[in-house]
Amino acid sequence: MTDPNDNFFQRVYTIARQIPYGKVTSYGAIARALGTGRSARMVGWAMNAAHNIEDVPAHRVVNRKGLLTGKHHFDGTNLMQQLLENEGIRVLDSQIQDFEKHFWEPEMDL
Repeated sequence: MTDPNDNFFQRVYTIARQIPYGKVTSYGAIARALGTGRSARMVGWAMNAAHNIEDVPAHRVVNRKGLLTGKHHFDGTNLMQQLLENEGIRVLDSQIQDFEKHFWEPEMDL
């Protein structure tokens, strides 16, 4: 028997792979783009499970306020922040600065 979340997780990863370099999106934005009635929390579960999938840029998915709420799922102390900063995104106190400027809305591009 297959886990129904497997298909959901794959759909989340398909969207996450499309987040442009230097941009971020939120768990809720991905949930809305999927249009499944699934919650941002379920997208968070999918992203938490993605930490070992190299082609899923999980560091580009943050909460709706731009906070790096998933940072504890990354190896190292500040790896999520470092990955974002390497893409030109400024992070201060675990929050993306100029969040609106860096935000990518999947519903608009998919």
